[in-house]
Amino acid sequence: MKTERPEARHVSELFEKFGGSVADGFPAIHAPTFRTQNGTPYLKAPGVVMLARPQTNVAGLAGFLEGFDPELKFPEYLEDPTPLPGSSQLCKTAGQTCYMSFGPRRTKNENAAAYFERLTSAGHGSVLEHANFSFLLYGISRSVTHELVRHRAGMGFSQVSQRYVSGTVLRFVERPEYQEDEKLHRLFEERADRAAKEYQEMADSLLERQEGGSAMLSADYKTDARKKVQQTARSLLPNETEAPMVLTGNVRALRHIIEMRADAHAESEIRNLAVRLFLCLVTADPILFGDYEISELPDGTCTVTTEYRKA
Repeated sequence: MKTERPEARHVSELFEKFGGSVADGFPAIHAPTFRTQNGTPYLKAPGVVMLARPQTNVAGLAGFLEGFDPELKFPEYLEDPTPLPGSSQLCKTAGQTCYMSFGPRRTKNENAAAYFERLTSAGHGSVLEHANFSFLLYGISRSVTHELVRHRAGMGFSQVSQRYVSGTVLRFVERPEYQEDEKLHRLFEERADRAAKEYQEMADSLLERQEGGSAMLSADYKTDARKKVQQTARSLLPNETEAPMVLTGNVRALRHIIEMRADAHAESEIRNLAVRLFLCLVTADPILFGDYEISELPDGTCTVTTEYRKA
C-alpha cells in the first residue's frame, strides 16, 4: 500500500481548513457572507464550486481495439484493474493513442502518476487539453475577474452582467489586507455602504426620469427599461463589487492559471482564488495535479508551485 506524501496530507488539511467538502465526487469550498451594520452584504474569501468534471467511457474502445491483430492483445487495455479519475483516464488514453500503446507492455494505470510526470517534465502537455472542469466562482471582485479573463486560451467564462441584474443582488468583496486592520476594515464597510446607497439612489433617480418620459432612458419593453437604468447606475460601482462567474477550462489551461496566479508574486486576492481552485482540482484528480506543492508565505497566505511549469 502506497504511503501518502507529506504535501498530500497538507493539501487535505488545507482543504478542510478552508471549509472544503466533497459531494458525489465534486469538491467545493464555500465562502460565508457578512454584513455591515447597515446590512450591506460582503464576502471575505472566494467561493469555488466544481460543477462539472470528465466522465470517461473506456469500455467504448472495445470495437476499436478488437480490430487489430489478436497477438497485440489490445483488448487487455479494458481490463486494467486500477480505476482512475475520469480526467486522468481520458488524458492517459489520449496519450497512449498517440503511440498505440494498448498492449501488455503499456504503462498500467497503477503507474499513471509516473506516466504524467514524464509528460509534464518533457513539456508534452497537449494531452492535458482533453479534460475539462467547470466551476462556479463567487466572492471575487470585479478587479480579480478583469485579471482572470485574460487567460483566454483553453478557457470559457460566463460572468454576471451588471446591466441585467438589480441592486438586490449587489454584494462586495473585502481585500485580505483590510481584514486584519481595524481602520481599513471600517473604511471598507463604510465604502460598501456608501456604494450600495449611491447605486440605489441613482437607480431610483433614473427610474423617475424614465417614467417621466426621458428620451435617453425610454424603452419599449420592461427588460430593456431595467437594462437602461442599471447600465447607467453601474458606473458608480467600485472594483470591490462582487462579480461571480462560471469558468470552464482544460487541465493544461488550469495548470497555467495556478502557476501564474497562485505564485508568491501574484496579487493577494487572485492568489487566494487560485489556491482554492487548485485545492478543488487536486482533490478531484490527485494524479493530474499531483506534481504541485503548496506552502505558506510569511503573511499567512499560501502559494502553489511545481517543478514542471508550462507543460
